[in-house]
Amino acid sequence: MSSSDDGGYVHDPSAFDEDGTRQEEGDDDWVDDPAHPTTADREFDWRGWTLVGVIVFAFIVAPVAIVLWPPDVGYLFALLILPLVPAVLLAITAVWATTRP
Repeated sequence: MSSSDDGGYVHDPSAFDEDGTRQEEGDDDWVDDPAHPTTADREFDWRGWTLVGVIVFAFIVAPVAIVLWPPDVGYLFALLILPLVPAVLLAITAVWATTRP
């Protein structure tokens, strides 16, 4: 049983150009010139500054609020809810700021 009978690879010299590159059928422009991430129109605009503000809130303001929360006014609230709100806000803002329409 040869390799052509079982559907395996069969070398076809006519499928290659003179320089050794394979001739492809169809539209494969993205292979020849793929869009590099640095060519995308990305700039640090108001979305980036919004994300920076939320990061400052999540890593500075929220922990200070947890430390300064009076223990007699619901310590469970300070340990569960105060860290949860900045974490969810940071996650939502990070996804929003990095996705471009």
